Order: sequence, then C-alpha cells, then structure tokens
Amino acid sequence: MRVPPLVEPGPPLTPEQVQRWSRHLLLPQVGELGQRRLARARVCVVGAGGLGAPVLQYLAAAGVGRLGIVDADDVELSNLQRQVLHGTADVGRPKVDSARDAMHALDPGVDVVLHRERLTADNAHRLLAGYDLVVDGTDNFPTRYAVNDACVRLGLPQVWGSVYRFDAQVAVFWGRPPAGLPAVQLRDLFPHPPAPGTVPSCAEGGVLGALCGQVGSVMATEAIKLVTGIGEPLLGRVLVLDALAARWTEVPLVGDRGRSDRAAADDATAGRRGPDAPGGGPAVGDDRRAVPDDGPAVPSVTARQLADRLAARDRGEDRFLLVDVREPGERAVVAVPGAVNVPLGLILDGTTDLPRDVPLVLHCRAGTRSAQAGRALLLAGFGDVHHLEGGVLAWVADVDPSLPTY
Repeated sequence: MRVPPLVEPGPPLTPEQVQRWSRHLLLPQVGELGQRRLARARVCVVGAGGLGAPVLQYLAAAGVGRLGIVDADDVELSNLQRQVLHGTADVGRPKVDSARDAMHALDPGVDVVLHRERLTADNAHRLLAGYDLVVDGTDNFPTRYAVNDACVRLGLPQVWGSVYRFDAQVAVFWGRPPAGLPAVQLRDLFPHPPAPGTVPSCAEGGVLGALCGQVGSVMATEAIKLVTGIGEPLLGRVLVLDALAARWTEVPLVGDRGRSDRAAADDATAGRRGPDAPGGGPAVGDDRRAVPDDGPAVPSVTARQLADRLAARDRGEDRFLLVDVREPGERAVVAVPGAVNVPLGLILDGTTDLPRDVPLVLHCRAGTRSAQAGRALLLAGFGDVHHLEGGVLAWVADVDPSLPTY
C-alpha cells in the first residue's frame, strides 16, 4: 500500500547539505526530492525517553527540518540504561533541553521546538496542531490515548511504538487518512485502556535497553517513509517483536472508519473516555483480575509514620505485617526493611494466605498497586489494611535517601 508524501519539497539543497545527506541522495527512492521533503517536514515526538531518544536522533540525522519534543520530565540516572540521547552530565536537566543539545550536536541546523509540559487530553490539540506527523514514544496510557484522539481530530498520521521487558509493537495509525487509505487508530487495536494497575510499567517490570533502540529505529524509518512517500508504511499492520526469540511477526489491523468519524465530530468529548483513566506502561495484555476504582477507600500512612511504626514494632509496641506487593525483581533494586513479598497478582487472584488477625500495611513503588491490593483485601473481608502513600519512592525521599530508586 503506497501512501502519498506528507509534505511538498523544500528549497534546493546547499552544497553542505548535499554532502551531509549524500547517502540518502544515493537511494533512488529518496533522492534529492525526498531529502527536500524531509528538510521541510515538521515532526512532533511525544516523549524523549526510551523510544523518543533513538527516534529523535535518527530523524535529526536524517534531515527533518523541524522537530518538536513534548516531555515534562528531568533526566534521571535510571534513564541512561536505554535513553541514549542523554548522558551522565545531563542527570537533573529537563529532558527537552538535553535532547535539543544532543540533536544540535548532530546537526546545528535542526529547528528544535521544545514543549516542556505533559501532554493531556486538554492540551494535545494545541501541542500537536501545526505538525505534519506525530511520533508517540510515551509510556503511559493517559498520554497514549490523548495523542491518538488528538491525531484523529487533527487528521494527522501517527507512528506508534510500545516496549515492555523483551516485547515490542510498532504500527502506523491514521484515523482520518486521504481517500483510498484505511482508517486505523489506537482504539481499533486497544479500544479502551486497561484497568488501572493491571499492567505494570517499564519502571515496575523492566525493559531491555537495546530493545528501545531496535524499536525506535523502526519508528524513525516509518516516519521517514511517510514524509517522503516511499515504501509501504505499517498502516493497517502491527509489527510485533519477541526479542528473546529474535522473531518479528505481523498482525493485520482493520479499522472502524465510523469510530474515527465520530471522534472527529465530537471535539467536546473525544479523548476523554480513556485518557483520564490512570495507567502506566505499554499496551501489553494482562489477565489479572482488576478491582473497581470505586471500591472501598484504603487508608494510607506516610513514609515517616511507617518508619515510626516499624521502630515501635521492633520495640514490641506495635503489631502489623508490612507487605511489599511489587514483583521480586523490583525488591532487588530497593526494599523497605522488614517487608514480606506478596506480589499483587497473588492478592488479586485470591491465592495468598495473608493473616486476617494481623493489621496489614501494603506498599509498592509509588502507591498505585498497593492501593489496588488494599481494595481487593478489604473486599475480601480483611479488616485492618493500610497502604504506604507514595510507595518506596516516598520511603527513599523521606526516610532513607541513601537507597537507590528506579
């Protein structure tokens, strides 16, 4: 399936540009005309992390004239295992600033537009309007669906990728494409976000760093193909990678044109159905039972209060069980002293034998999974259940800053 070029060619190349992009000019499918299209293209990359890093590097090197970056985060040490756009000296800096400097080191002529804010359903239209193409390299469900729904309303094509542990998916979505092309979008692949807490994020489950480079390179290639109109983009197809087996497979995707038309016609509500729901991580299936958000409220304790209770427990003045609901691999990075490990899945499946006659305090990385586990236990008849507000991240910040985070 051929797709027409997204942009008209820019002005003739200068001698320096001819030399810089000579390897593209040698490709008959790209040539000077394709390179001039790249130079005139405006591409917005949402997320300057694991996927956004290689995408931004390769699109800057390829000669894309304007690159927008949407990211509200600062560089953290744990990012460097996969987010190769940033270096050790960038830790603590805004990712958009670090990314801009890295791209200008490649090519000072790239026009880099910084959007240091978190993309939401409310600001997505403003951030993405004015671009020719959007690349979604985000890692949470609210942003993914907000990007998708805004692209549908704006009629923009979107390159999408997802990574988790050793698995990945890549696709091209275009909810309102030119006549003759199939209309497909994220909601045709995953109509609704998964229930909160049922899919772990990369921060909770991990990801192979080199996998981000593989997938980001594929995403950059798809973006170049769309801009120049060469080859057959992944429109109506999902590329799935099992890195451990070194196996790529392809899954056909049939869109619902009516879904895109309804979303475009209803700007007041489009993008509000899924993006407002919390979530984290890539769109990877999970068969664990979800607990309704409107279940019983789980009382919380602060990190300082938990530290005081642990000290009182050591003196024999308090009696409770501290339960870590994270996966065992997460405990290898950092653990709260005195906690026993009962992963969330066991609690949701009802296969745990936690005592009912002892007060329980649950904790996870940031508080989402422990709150979900607490609701499940309260619904199952457990009487005294609390959870740690802010999770192990709060423990490190407020009690023991010497511990690592992830």
